[in-house]
Amino acid sequence: MIRDFAAIDFETANEYPSSVCSVGVVVVRNGRIVEKFYSLIQPEPDYYLPFHTSIHGLTGKDTDGAEVFPKVWARIEPLIKGLPLVAHNKDFDEGCLKAAFKTYRMDYPDYIFYCTLAASRRQLKYLPNHQLQTVAEDCGFHLENHHHALADAEACAEIALQLL
Repeated sequence: MIRDFAAIDFETANEYPSSVCSVGVVVVRNGRIVEKFYSLIQPEPDYYLPFHTSIHGLTGKDTDGAEVFPKVWARIEPLIKGLPLVAHNKDFDEGCLKAAFKTYRMDYPDYIFYCTLAASRRQLKYLPNHQLQTVAEDCGFHLENHHHALADAEACAEIALQLL
């Protein structure tokens, strides 16, 4: 079981994975949540599709004046240094992270990513689906603000503590 990790979740403004508009990070050490971080991000490209807004509720008004990804990541990086990252559907969140690094011409460290979605599909075959809120509930965590990046990262951390 991994006991030290950082759960991460991104929300995007549009169809481009680089368009991260919010991020939530939950740092776990020795099996305990020790730090939480949330920030809005100025997306790149900077426009919102109605479909994406319908999921997370964020619009351009929310992120006007927000910091760009490199500035936000400069605050996250020290929190997660040396830790593997965990996401529910790592392909999405890892893809967003890599796309943002590429967009801003930043050197991408080879972060180790674990996936609670894949773990739930392997271990919780009895569930009707493996959506974050379903898996979180089965693990005893009630996810109240689904698609808020920090709430989703918290749910992911709780799932990871039980399944990884």
